[in-house]
Amino acid sequence: MKQVILNNGNEIPEIGFGTWQTAKGVQETVKSALEAGYRHIDTADIYGNEAEIGEAIEAFGIDRKELYLTTKIWNSNRNSIGVKQSVEQSLKKLKTDYLDLLLIHWPANEKQFENWKSINAETWKAMEELYKSGVVKSIGVSNFLVPHLKALLKTAEVIPAVNQIEFHPGYTQPETVEFCREEGIVVEAWSPIGSGRLLKDEDLKDIADQYGVSPAILCIQFCLQSGVVVLPKSENPENIKNNLRFERFKISESDMKALKTLEETGFSGLNPGTVDF
Repeated sequence: MKQVILNNGNEIPEIGFGTWQTAKGVQETVKSALEAGYRHIDTADIYGNEAEIGEAIEAFGIDRKELYLTTKIWNSNRNSIGVKQSVEQSLKKLKTDYLDLLLIHWPANEKQFENWKSINAETWKAMEELYKSGVVKSIGVSNFLVPHLKALLKTAEVIPAVNQIEFHPGYTQPETVEFCREEGIVVEAWSPIGSGRLLKDEDLKDIADQYGVSPAILCIQFCLQSGVVVLPKSENPENIKNNLRFERFKISESDMKALKTLEETGFSGLNPGTVDF
């Protein structure tokens, strides 16, 4: 599988397996993903499925060095003690002694906290310590918009390797993506198929038909062609395989533009600057 080089020299597979909203039956789902050839598994403390993912990986019997594991620090742990405790628990549940990538799941924002900048800075400092110790191979953020990134970079010793954001046809967050590119931060797409909502979009279906692919594959290729690491999620073994093992193709410039400007039918409605959780 093609790898993307991060700003610290480490590599990340360009397609990963997303496990958000996959708590029930996640062991079988992850097993299907590993069988299909995924070597990049993305989870988070709040997903409540790390232990099951750890069990699935152990049962599959894959060499840890072949895997790329990501997890995330939940909002209630955005402090130095919380970060360390969260990582200790994640390592135990995932049955590993290191993480390939650790992310701040959501930024503390201005709506909730007057001291949001210092909350994010403290969280990041604790993650930098874990990175320097080697327990975490790369550190990054998730759902950080430009103001959150700018504030963080003022005190950060280590530039985030990744920013995982919602990204799919009709919702591409160009300002955030452009800022990340300028700073050497790789963008990862969560919800690349709009949590399934985009599969019903007639305009997207029409474009997919032109290339003889499914709407899901079109969305994944759109992300890859946009230079974004993509995290498709499915619980159907056939779709799991197809999302990874499709024949690569090139979307024309005009179709890329049409997909970028597609009506926002896939947006989750979650704005990192105003979420209240």
